Amino acid sequence: MPKKANAKRYAQAVFEIALETKTLDQWQTDLQKLAGALQSPELREALESPRITFEDKSRLLERLGGVNTLVLNLVRLLIVRDAVGMMGQVAAEYERLLNEHRGIQKAKVVTAVAIDEKEKARIEKDLGALVGAKVMVEPEVDPAILGGVIARVEGKLLDGSTRTKLENLKRRMAGEGSE
Repeated sequence: MPKKANAKRYAQAVFEIALETKTLDQWQTDLQKLAGALQSPELREALESPRITFEDKSRLLERLGGVNTLVLNLVRLLIVRDAVGMMGQVAAEYERLLNEHRGIQKAKVVTAVAIDEKEKARIEKDLGALVGAKVMVEPEVDPAILGGVIARVEGKLLDGSTRTKLENLKRRMAGEGSE
């Protein structure tokens, strides 16, 4: 748990820097780029290795290219604190703060089949009207729901799946038969 709290503090600090310097999108791009790069086991192991000098680790980071110096400094700080593994959490928390700042809520939407961009835009609009905010959909496919949509927006669950409707109908019918 302390690592998650630290990730939030780092994200909050860099968000305030990005807000002050009006570089919100650049920070988001760079944080995502580095978090993605750190998914590579080889790079992560090198940055976490006590056998590799800090200077060599720093040069390794600079080879990634196109990343703001301040973002690289954040990763250097995480290296010094043996916390480079939390870079993904920092990037995710930064994105959450950025979305909150912009009034955007993320929705995880589960459908039985993949949705196209047009359908995604329609779902975003409909969910936005329901929750009273701009919604950004993260689609997911789960054939087990049979049809319909399950959406989770900021802790709220909206279940319009065919499977749930069938289960509810089954319960109602079983209840009526026992009276």
